[in-house]
Amino acid sequence: MDHFTPNKDIKAAEQCKLVREFAKKHEIEHFYDVGQMGIEHALLPEKGLVVAGEAVIGADSHTCTYGALGAFSTGVGSTDLAAAMATGKVWLKVPPAIRFNLKGELQKYVGGKDVILHIIGMIGVDGALYQSMEFGGPGLSSLSIDDRLCISNMAIEAGGKNGIFEVDDQTVEYIRQRTERPFKIYAPDEDAEYLQVYDIDLSEIRPTVALPHLPENTTPVEDLKKEIKIDQVVIGSCTNGRISDLRTAADVLVGKQVSPDVRTIIFPATQDIYKQALEEGLLKIFVEAGCAVSTPTCGPCLGGHCGILAAGERAVATTNRNFVGRMGHVDSEVYLAGPAVAAASAILGRVATPYDL
Repeated sequence: MDHFTPNKDIKAAEQCKLVREFAKKHEIEHFYDVGQMGIEHALLPEKGLVVAGEAVIGADSHTCTYGALGAFSTGVGSTDLAAAMATGKVWLKVPPAIRFNLKGELQKYVGGKDVILHIIGMIGVDGALYQSMEFGGPGLSSLSIDDRLCISNMAIEAGGKNGIFEVDDQTVEYIRQRTERPFKIYAPDEDAEYLQVYDIDLSEIRPTVALPHLPENTTPVEDLKKEIKIDQVVIGSCTNGRISDLRTAADVLVGKQVSPDVRTIIFPATQDIYKQALEEGLLKIFVEAGCAVSTPTCGPCLGGHCGILAAGERAVATTNRNFVGRMGHVDSEVYLAGPAVAAASAILGRVATPYDL
């Protein structure tokens, strides 16, 4: 119940109450409420509930996140999900594939978010419509599992049916640290056919931002033609609320103060990430820098709560969508970025990179 918990209003409270009663009635084992909860697409991998080789569906478009672990995962409608819960079956068309060959290494302050924004800017929001976005190549070693989860998460923003990574030693280690469940590794055939093949040199990607109101409106921050002042920064979500994201933000914010004109809200994606950030002293860095730290929740990402924008306000957010009215008023603006850009922007009060500090 990540979208509207802690309960944001009476309607949300009634909905969440129904879910709690359902989980109790049917003795649902993997039910995580406030105090144990997390944002779904960070919580499931963390708990070992998704492994390589599985087929996973969810009634949320960012279910494609789990492709980072070598699973086929995709979002479906509520009716399809209900049918699958009742029967264990779902009907899907097998999508054709696009191949992304990754090479090189990421520069400092460049992460998975910059990679996927670069790709979406390159192919467009419908560039992978109902297609499988397949990632592989020697550059995989430069991407952490957190980077891969972020990239797969936003496959849907290019229209993709799913985003899937080749399984390597990093993937296997991540899974085995979290579960003893068996899993199966699938790899593309040597003669696999692709609709398109793209070669991506990770070393050439720079800190990137997506301007309103589409994730494809991307540009390296250093290429912005004018200064863009902002009112709010959001660091978190199922895209960039993991521990590596918080470490990156803390690395930029340590010993500094956010602009008095910028509300900066940090959302650790799960309770375990929150605890780890606490133990590592990251939360202390955030609070001393003038940030607010929230319980795990989707919050403002979908215009839910804990940071809604008013008319005319601008936010830099590590979330995954910047549609009109996505985070509040239809006359507000959302700029998508990774945690390094978001943290630097919070300090300077404008869209910026850590290189500007």
